[in-house]
Amino acid sequence: MMRVAIYAINYAPELTGCGKYTGEMARWLAANGCRVDVVTTPPYYPEWAVREGYESLRYQSAIEQTDGEPIRVTRCPLFVPAKVTGKSRLLHLLSFALSSAPALVRTLWRKQDLLILVLPTLACAPLALLLGRLFGVRIWVHVQDFEVDAAFGLGVISGGMTRQIASAIESRLLRAFDRVSSITPRMVERATAKGVASEKALLFPNWVDLSAIYPLQGPNAFRAELGLGDKDVLLLYSGNMGEKQGIEIIIDAARQLEVLPRVRFALVGSGAALERLKASGAGLSNVCWLPLQPMEKLNVMLNAADIHLLPQRADAADLVMPSKLTGMLASAKAVIGTAAAGTQLGDVLDQVGVRVEPGDTEAFVSAIQTIASDGVHRATLGQLGRRYAEEHLDCDHIMNRFLLDARKCCGFASIDAVQAHSVAR
Repeated sequence: MMRVAIYAINYAPELTGCGKYTGEMARWLAANGCRVDVVTTPPYYPEWAVREGYESLRYQSAIEQTDGEPIRVTRCPLFVPAKVTGKSRLLHLLSFALSSAPALVRTLWRKQDLLILVLPTLACAPLALLLGRLFGVRIWVHVQDFEVDAAFGLGVISGGMTRQIASAIESRLLRAFDRVSSITPRMVERATAKGVASEKALLFPNWVDLSAIYPLQGPNAFRAELGLGDKDVLLLYSGNMGEKQGIEIIIDAARQLEVLPRVRFALVGSGAALERLKASGAGLSNVCWLPLQPMEKLNVMLNAADIHLLPQRADAADLVMPSKLTGMLASAKAVIGTAAAGTQLGDVLDQVGVRVEPGDTEAFVSAIQTIASDGVHRATLGQLGRRYAEEHLDCDHIMNRFLLDARKCCGFASIDAVQAHSVAR
């Protein structure tokens, strides 16, 4: 039995972003013969508020039952700012780096084979490296976001000298890990540009459970709740309402398209920018705002859309990859996104969706009008997206590849070698 410790600031039951994928990774590994321990925080994202039933000021431990091995989850105290700023976000990240130290010691004391740190947050990298080496554990860092580049690119932090120092520290830390993975080929290339040896840099993309997200036929309960008829065209954005998403372009488009009674917008989610965005869109009759929907409603909600909207700011290009794209494509619905040509997101949209340059509201509105008026084109785009998901985003295929790479990282040649090693220990 391979023993894996996962160290991540975001984890299930968070429904969006890194927490969703880290939770699914842990459950898949447990269901496929691994013993999994998780050191994390109480769920707080994207609402930036600790959820009911969890504590922000004390440690909590629980055993999560799965279809395979049970998962031991330790949740550490966390500072969650009431107002998210550059400084408060830094304190937030540092609070987990400090509070997680004793929990990570206890976890690694249980004789792990592999420690996986999920970024964000880089603030935890020194502790992961120190304790990993101390306990003789192979150490893998998985980059969901290049948070240093994103922080400066999005203006969260500024200063030329500060950026040079932060980038140098980031590069030194990344080079020290046994493996560095990221979610797109361009992000893997960025890791090697930061000094990571090419033989240590691996692709580990986000995925979708194709048996959970799939095309539905017939009446849709989510559309019925919104009072939509068959001739209404629903444009859906669902996910984090943060600064890097560039959701303002959707509100600007809704304002220009308010004269079209059959075109409706639904913005579903929460996040640090939610109240500002709501204020910007106040009074628009064609926009409804909804909270994040529970996981059991996700497939119905994704299938309710006629068109999925995927805005992204230009200065976040190839620094982050929208995790919500996987579900959009798997639902077999058309996708309109903003991305520059040549970026990873832009390449995918050019293949299976409609790509608009970031910030180009007129082109975004024009794309919506064109696709909204052409049901055949929408269906064709949806089929292309589903096919892409089946060929590139299947969860089992991606996780089996990762597990094989993880075994090689730990020196296991085969499943039998893992089992023999476990018995010996």
